Amino acid sequence: MSENEVSRSNILSTVDYVIERIQELRKIMIGVSISALILAPLAIGLSVYLSTHPLFFKILEQKDEFGLFLSILLGSIIVISGIWLYTGIRQYRSLSPWKKRYDEYLKKKNELDSSLTSQYKLDEN
Repeated sequence: MSENEVSRSNILSTVDYVIERIQELRKIMIGVSISALILAPLAIGLSVYLSTHPLFFKILEQKDEFGLFLSILLGSIIVISGIWLYTGIRQYRSLSPWKKRYDEYLKKKNELDSSLTSQYKLDEN
């Protein structure tokens, strides 16, 4: 094998490795997106329920500093969960097409490998 062929082989194997790693990271990011799609609405719902509960207003009236802190905390949870939900939806939408492209890449790669192997009668090692 010439030095040029070895260099091409190394580049192709490196590209394959990077694409496989991206596929693994995609799976992790899909899991994060799904958790955002489940947990963020749950946090928003719970915060809205607590802030509209009749006892919440009694706590606000009785405990000045604690009531203020609780109001700020619940408001923060609603805002952060809303951002988390929006980010999860955007991330899920951007990662969904990747699976189809990755499958197409693998199919073309395997077809090319088979074609080259049969054309040049190479041993598959």
